[in-house]
Amino acid sequence: MPEDNRELRRRRRKRCLMYLLLLAVFKIGIILLLTLTLMRIRTPKFRVSSAAFGAFTYSAAADPSFDITLYAELAVKNTNFGRYKFDSTTVYFSYDGADVGSALVPGWTARARSTRKIRVQVVIEIFHPKPKPIDDTRRRMKVELSSAGLADRVQVKRDLEAGVLPLNSRAAVNGEVEVLRVFKRKKTAEMDCFLAINLVERSTGYLSCQ
Repeated sequence: MPEDNRELRRRRRKRCLMYLLLLAVFKIGIILLLTLTLMRIRTPKFRVSSAAFGAFTYSAAADPSFDITLYAELAVKNTNFGRYKFDSTTVYFSYDGADVGSALVPGWTARARSTRKIRVQVVIEIFHPKPKPIDDTRRRMKVELSSAGLADRVQVKRDLEAGVLPLNSRAAVNGEVEVLRVFKRKKTAEMDCFLAINLVERSTGYLSCQ
C-alpha cells in the first residue's frame, strides 16, 4: 500500500508539472501574439481620397492657362492598435514639376485602426504667404490651382488640348503612434498621389496614391 500511495503522488506531481508547463507555453504564446500584433507599429498612410471641383476655367489659346478650384478630401489611415497624433502640414499640388497650389492641413488624431478624414476647409491663394483656415464643417479643403508662373507653356497647351490635366500631390506629416498609453513611436506618413483632371467633364479622370 505505501508503494501505491507513493506512485499515486508521483503521478499527481507529474500531471501538475505538465499543467504548469502548458500554462507557461500558453502565456508565452499570448505574449508573442501581442508583440506581433499590438506592439507592431506601422507607418500610417496619408493620401487624397477624393476630389471635386468648383470654379473651373482654362484656355488652350496662344497663351494657355488654367484656373481651377479643387475641393480635396484627404485621409490619414491608421492601422495600428493605438492612436496616431499628427502635426499640421502643407500639401503641395504640382504640374510638370512646378507647384500650382497648396493647402494647409491641421494637426489631428487618427484613432486606433481607423481613418481620419480632414474636416476643416482651407482656402488657399497661390502666392499668399500665410493661407488662412476657414471655420467650416465640410470634409473638403479648397485649393485654387493656377498656371501663373509656369515656364513651359508648350506642354501646358498640349495637355489642355488633350483635355487632361495631370497633377501630383505631395506632403509629409509627422506624428506619434501611442499603444496602450505606454509604447510610443514617432512615424512620418508621406503622400505621393497622381491626379488626372478630365477638363471636358470637369471631373477626376484618374486618382492613384502610393
